[in-house]
Parts: sequence; C-alpha cells; structure tokens
Amino acid sequence: MKQKSFDKFLFIGVLLTIVFGIIMIYSASYIWADYKFADPFKFVKAQGLFFIVGIFLMLFISKIDYHLYQKKANLILFVCLALLILVLIPGVGKIRNGSRSWFGIGSLGIQPSEFAKIGLIIFVSKYLSRNQKNMKSVIKGALPILGVIGLFFALIMLEPDFGTGMVIVLTLVCIIFVSGVNISFFVKVGCVGLCGIVGLIIAAPYRMKRIISFLNPWTDPLGSGYQIIQSLYAIGPGGLLGQGFLKSRQKHFYLPEPQTDFIFSIISEEFGFLGVLIVCSLFFFIFYRSIKIALSCKDLFGKYLAFGLAFGILIQATLNLMVVVGLIPVTGVTLPFFSYGGSSLLVSMASIGIILNISKNY
Repeated sequence: MKQKSFDKFLFIGVLLTIVFGIIMIYSASYIWADYKFADPFKFVKAQGLFFIVGIFLMLFISKIDYHLYQKKANLILFVCLALLILVLIPGVGKIRNGSRSWFGIGSLGIQPSEFAKIGLIIFVSKYLSRNQKNMKSVIKGALPILGVIGLFFALIMLEPDFGTGMVIVLTLVCIIFVSGVNISFFVKVGCVGLCGIVGLIIAAPYRMKRIISFLNPWTDPLGSGYQIIQSLYAIGPGGLLGQGFLKSRQKHFYLPEPQTDFIFSIISEEFGFLGVLIVCSLFFFIFYRSIKIALSCKDLFGKYLAFGLAFGILIQATLNLMVVVGLIPVTGVTLPFFSYGGSSLLVSMASIGIILNISKNY
C-alpha cells in the first residue's frame, strides 16, 4: 500500500471553513456575551481554544493507521454504548434545553451521542467490509446491523435528541446503500421508519408543536414558532450582499443564541446570497474531496469509512440549513464547523483526521 502525504486541499478547506465559522461566532454572539458575561469575546475565545485543540487532534489522528479502528471497532462501539447509557442516569448526565444528553465538566459539556456517530460509522464499515457477500440478503446481511443501529437510536431518543438520532440513522443508511443492498429493502425500511417517526411525533407533544410551527409558525409567533420566524426575518433582508459584517439586527436579542444552531441565519443576514454561496461551496468542497478519497481507496473498510464520515458531515449540514430556512421542523442539529460547541467541532475535526489518514494510504 502506497504511503504519501495527506490530502492538503481537504485540510486547508476545513481550516478555512472553521476560521470563517469562528469569525461568525464572534459576530453572532458578542452582544449577548457582553450582556450576560460582560465579555464580548466569551464564546469566540472558547471556540478558538477548541479549534486549537482540534488542529492538534486532527493532525494526531491523521497519523494513526485507520486499520486500527477496524481491529478495535467492537471495543469502540461498546464504549460509545456505555457512555450513552451513563448519560441517561440522573446525577451523571446533565440536562440542557430539556435533553439529558451531556456530561458536565465544569463549564464545559461533552455530548456522547456526538462520539457515537464515529463509533457506529466505524463498526458498520467493518461489518459491511466483512459481510459483503451477505449484503444482497436482507436477513443475513442488513438485518443484524439494523438491530445495532436501532439500539443506539433508542438510547439517543431516551435523552431525547431526535436531531442527532436522525443524522446517525441517515448516515448509516447511506453507507448500507453504497454497499449494494437491494433498493426494495430501503423502500420497506423507509415505510417502517416513517411510521416510527410519526409515532415519535405523536408520543411527544413538543414535537407536535414543532410540526405545527413548521407548517405555520405564525399560529404561535411568541412560542413554538418564534425561532423560525426570527430566522426568516434574518434571512429575508440579506439580499444579494447582505447588511454587512457585524450589522445583523436579529442578534440583538431577537434570535435566541444565534451562535449555535441558527448561525447560518446571521451569515445570511450579514452576507446575503454571497454568504449562502460561500457556506454551501465550502461544504461541497469538503464533501467532494472526501468522496474522492473514498472512491480512490482500494481497501473496502477504508472506502466505507470515508464514505460514512463524509455523508455524516454533509447530512448534518443539510438538515441544519433546511431547518434554518424553514424547509423542515426544528431538530436541534448544529452546523458542522460553524456552530458554537466544543463536542461538535472536535468530533467533526476528528472525522476529517480519519479521512486524511485514509488519503495517505490508498
């Protein structure tokens, strides 16, 4: 197997994306941070620290032979499973925004479901690479792995964290799809999944409120529809070139915590269609380079692993953008590399680190 340096274009593209994200975190958060913490740089300093740690993490992981993950896939999956169980225990897991999905360490928080994304992608990639012949059969091939996915999804839904659960399921379905499973299988699974989603929505009143606010947010403009209305008010005036950097109106206590899930709204307001084009182009470039690496990889495990990590980032970004512009109900999914949050940034950079190592070994 030929050794070479990693894909520098992907590395530079990711760094540029994160730097732009940090700049926008400052723009989106400095008013709120100054009001609440008397420090307008509160959030940008924290994200900058995570960025520095993330660079070292990404470079370190890029030096680890990705075949090690194949050997340790079962152990990695077990650790992720244990963390998802532990976080559900009162007193161990911390509740944020109504979801018990965090381990609190001082003022910092770690979200185990973020690490479960990589753990499941590694495990499913190993399973598919070793059961390639059985993947034509639903019972022998696809059904066992669906049981594992279902278990993790159930644990994440107990937090509850519907958005992260959907990102994981859709990512893993994409990996299974590229493995060659019959299309009719996905139609059947899709029907079952749709029924399950409807059941989950009916079972939780707050999800039904999100559906109603999605269909017509003005039915409850000060409640369930407030966030999406304020997001649309930010995007609408952006025009072609936007209001100008630091000149967003919606970050003045209208759009709640704009540095997190709805940071794209502020980008759209300040940079207009140009900002939208820049963000989408950056994600397209990262996805393109990652898929190119996956297609070039001769090793089946490495191929599935690169595919899975690339799809994971793209699907999460797509869901976030669809929420922000009102195409789907609010899911609580962050925008990779842009939204404020250490767990999300470090996991995304770790994913890129693995892809960079794969690019060295094909």
